[in-house]
Amino acid sequence: MAADSKQPQPPGEGAAAGSGPTSLLLSHARLADGRTVDVRLVGDRIEAVGTAGSLAPVTPGARVDLTGHLLLPAPAEPHAHPDSALSADRPGPVPYDGEEVRRRATEAALLQLGHGATALRAHVRIGDDRGLGPLEAVLRVQGSLHGLGTLTPVAVPRLLGGAAGAEGRALLRDAVRRGAGAVGGRPDLDPDPVGHVAAVLEVAAEHGVPVDLHAEGDDPAWLTRLAAMAGELGTGVTIGPCAGLARLPPEVAGRAAERLAAAGVAVVCLPQGGCADAGTGDGGSRGVAPVRLLRAAGVRVAAGSGALRDAANPVGRGDPLEAAYLLASQGGLSPEEAYGAVSAEARAVMGLPEVRVEAGFPAELLAVRGERLAGALSLAYSRIVVHRGRVVARTSAVREYCDSAAALDLPRQARTRRPPGPGSPPAGPVVRS
Repeated sequence: MAADSKQPQPPGEGAAAGSGPTSLLLSHARLADGRTVDVRLVGDRIEAVGTAGSLAPVTPGARVDLTGHLLLPAPAEPHAHPDSALSADRPGPVPYDGEEVRRRATEAALLQLGHGATALRAHVRIGDDRGLGPLEAVLRVQGSLHGLGTLTPVAVPRLLGGAAGAEGRALLRDAVRRGAGAVGGRPDLDPDPVGHVAAVLEVAAEHGVPVDLHAEGDDPAWLTRLAAMAGELGTGVTIGPCAGLARLPPEVAGRAAERLAAAGVAVVCLPQGGCADAGTGDGGSRGVAPVRLLRAAGVRVAAGSGALRDAANPVGRGDPLEAAYLLASQGGLSPEEAYGAVSAEARAVMGLPEVRVEAGFPAELLAVRGERLAGALSLAYSRIVVHRGRVVARTSAVREYCDSAAALDLPRQARTRRPPGPGSPPAGPVVRS
């Protein structure tokens, strides 16, 4: 979606209204390889990358100083649940009327945008007593995010197999006609899981849209059948969270992973916790897919957030950098591999173009305060998010310490003081994170 040139631009963050494509210079940014560079953005692309101080902005004043920040390709969110998000604290049944879903989905999308995810794949349950109401609400959110980020709804029915699934199959086709950008399903919840998958693949083939299925992956025979069917489809197939694959004997899981890789089936794991759609019957998936085993077999593995403060995960954060942190701290991946799972791999699973901090690539970027990727995953508090060449979100974290001998010895970027309020200790050094 193109940036709206009619919207007012904050100072230093874009061209003036009516002056053509926006332009922005990101100066003195540190890259993951250790270089410090200037990055010039024009429109929705990276126009040039040069040594720090070598580039000038196209538009006077259109500059953001990224001194002290690490500049990365922006993450993407391949597995969000906006229709149930932010409902954990609500007493009683979760309402799914259109306005309530629209409100929750909007807030959830903005939270995840603030974390850095400039593209989201939103799994939306349809059917039962909800019909297409939640999907229509999320499609409204998709429109309201124009210029801030992209959102792709995935229509997720419950029953599709056999005679009982006739209504679901008709609803799924209608969902694609209404604007769903991908089709999904929950085969673990269907008495006919093979028929369920066959129905999803048939609709995907008819409309040329990708497939994204909720599955635990704890049945190797079913995974083999899925791989065989997916291999015949000309569009992308993704499954997740596949935590059940980790509960299989390693040699069995390894053979299943090889079949998925041969069929081009990608896996989205959920390091921050599962989601109720996976069909475990206990409120959500438990554990995480065996990421290293899948990668060793050649499976493309991305990482998503799953539930965002709903019944399946009341403390879900929806933060891609936390997902990467967990893959690095507990999943055995390097920081670079872990961040790739939420950025390059997530974008590939979603069918989005590759992003590098190089000329010619899309201007989808995330600046995080820090010097190294490992440190950014550990303490990723302050963030600047760039979508289609302009800053769309900022998060700034400031820690303050009262005066003490220890605090005075801390490394810091500023030592500004403000008058203490009534009953407050005197403000000491300020450390920006």
